[in-house]
Amino acid sequence: MEELDYLVVGAGLFGAVFAHEAASRGKKVLVIDKRNHVGGNVYSYEKNGIMVHHYGAHIFHTNNTKVWNYVNRFADFNRFTNSPVANYRGKIYSLPFNMYTFNTMWGVITPEEAEKKIEEERRAAGIGEPKNLEEQAISLVGREIYEKLIKGYTKKQWGRDCKDLPASIIRRLPVRFTYDNNYFNALYQGIPVEGYTAMVEKMLEGIPVELSVDFLEKKEEWMSKAKKVIFTGAIDAYYDYCLGELEYRKVRFEVEELPIPNFQGNAAVNYTDEESPYTRIIEHKWFTFGKDRAGKDLPTTIISKEYSAEWKRGEEPYYPVNDEKNQALFAEYQALAKKEEKLLFGGRLGEYKYYDMDAVIAAALQFSENTLR
Repeated sequence: MEELDYLVVGAGLFGAVFAHEAASRGKKVLVIDKRNHVGGNVYSYEKNGIMVHHYGAHIFHTNNTKVWNYVNRFADFNRFTNSPVANYRGKIYSLPFNMYTFNTMWGVITPEEAEKKIEEERRAAGIGEPKNLEEQAISLVGREIYEKLIKGYTKKQWGRDCKDLPASIIRRLPVRFTYDNNYFNALYQGIPVEGYTAMVEKMLEGIPVELSVDFLEKKEEWMSKAKKVIFTGAIDAYYDYCLGELEYRKVRFEVEELPIPNFQGNAAVNYTDEESPYTRIIEHKWFTFGKDRAGKDLPTTIISKEYSAEWKRGEEPYYPVNDEKNQALFAEYQALAKKEEKLLFGGRLGEYKYYDMDAVIAAALQFSENTLR
């Protein structure tokens, strides 16, 4: 029955990288995915000359030269630099938090003035070692920026009060005392010129792929087809939630095509007040500087409004809620996974871990080295 060396369940970045590495070593591989497309959440498609990021904005950024060289084998990248802005009740602020933000907020001009203002607000709050997200944010940027640019957005994003979220969520928040609007500030940054789908398709070139196939509906049958199965779906779903459900946040998108050349003048605008029902609006054409692949200006535009909500079984999970309760439950599922003889878990859902794209590729490459040697 074991016709395959590897059955890879999931055609996202983790699954595609592993499948490519296995096939390049002469292994017989099949990739299946329950969606009708490859690419997982980085799936993109072209409409009216605009490359649309179907599952939300994906900007590739990394300081890992090995990963950058790897993805450039499968795609040419443009020079897009992520410079989002925040809209708080109709007033615009720069993101990441930098001297432009501090100048708009307080009228300060020099880094010394900005640092002094933040220190004053930090002292007034009386925070020692931050115990939650609210205290961590105030200690980084002061109370006023927290109240206007973090509090409402975070509550919408996670569905929880900032006092009930761990400080770790915001610990890596970019705060710069320079006039630098580059959000990621990574050594390498950009977006595939032909879209992420084309990049993943090139990774999977020559490898059989079956789409619209739900592995879990015929799990035993699929398991019998390969010597090893790489599962990149949700680990709790694989075990039919026998120990309980891990918690996720989901994202809903409202996509609009507009007969105008410019809706908001930027690829990403975060709506940080609590009253706006969406967390942000993406205007996809600005990922390619408002031009099609031939370099012509695009006369229309496409926007996506993003709404965050609590995940329910049967919906697409996005962000794992990595609090103590969920990590303890994940550890129980990991204990089950360690007993598996021919099954390995990987990727965002298999590892119950939020991954940037470069990190998931690096993890898949390391996983491939460990598994295929």
